[in-house]
Amino acid sequence: MAKEQKQVRELQEGSYVMMDEAPCEINHYSTAKPGKHGSAKARIEGEGVFDGKKRSLSQPVDAKVWVPIVERKGGQVVSVEGNDAQIMDLDTYETFTMRVPEDEELTPDDEIEYLEYEGQRKIV
Repeated sequence: MAKEQKQVRELQEGSYVMMDEAPCEINHYSTAKPGKHGSAKARIEGEGVFDGKKRSLSQPVDAKVWVPIVERKGGQVVSVEGNDAQIMDLDTYETFTMRVPEDEELTPDDEIEYLEYEGQRKIV
């Protein structure tokens, strides 16, 4: 499992956190002051890295949460067929098929960046 534990207070916008068992990128992070009956709370809003769903999380700032280790890798386009592209990893020379985002225009020999976490991949 490629994840680690961190305290909520260590998180910041743009980093990743696990919400509902899915890796999410933090879009908004805010904290509320400690009150009469408890500790300071943090509200985190994020978007799923691979599914695009919006999620939110509310935790005390000293609570621990799982942070996924999402790797950013480089690849080269080998071929494109419809909405699928055959990609070769530039480090391991492994080839695999990925879905091409609709707003992306790829041609063979293009170099791309992609995110990978536990077998899930997404073109950036």
